[in-house]
Amino acid sequence: MLLGLSVALAALLLDQLSKYYVLHEVLGEMSAIAYTSFFNLVRAWNTGVSFSMFNDYGSLGTIMLSVVASGIVLFLLVWLKDEENSLSQIALGLVIGGAVGNIIDRVRLGAVFDFLDFHVAGHHWPAFNLADSFICIGAAILVLQGIFNVINKEGVKK
Repeated sequence: MLLGLSVALAALLLDQLSKYYVLHEVLGEMSAIAYTSFFNLVRAWNTGVSFSMFNDYGSLGTIMLSVVASGIVLFLLVWLKDEENSLSQIALGLVIGGAVGNIIDRVRLGAVFDFLDFHVAGHHWPAFNLADSFICIGAAILVLQGIFNVINKEGVKK
């Protein structure tokens, strides 16, 4: 459990420090900075969930999403407590740290600060932050680990 909690704390700190740094030190009063032909730093406030879904519910939505996310974090902490696999502990820590980082934004700022903006040929991926990345990476590890635990050298386990 200590490994997962350490990863969660590291993810949380990296997320919060990156948000503060980009918002206050890099962007300042600017709304965007174009760095390459495919990447910008932007000031985007997300009151919804991933990729700005459910963005139209105001403060009630913010409260509800924070409560739901907190419940998920509690569930993941219980899972982490019983998890013996190191890779699973790391993955759970990434998801927990990212989720807590976004919960902190919702409670403290009323929305999640997203700033990474990738685009190709005028098509933008929705802006995101490190917490979102940690959540996606952790979830992908858990899914892949689940798939590969089901499949062995001879096929599907019985």
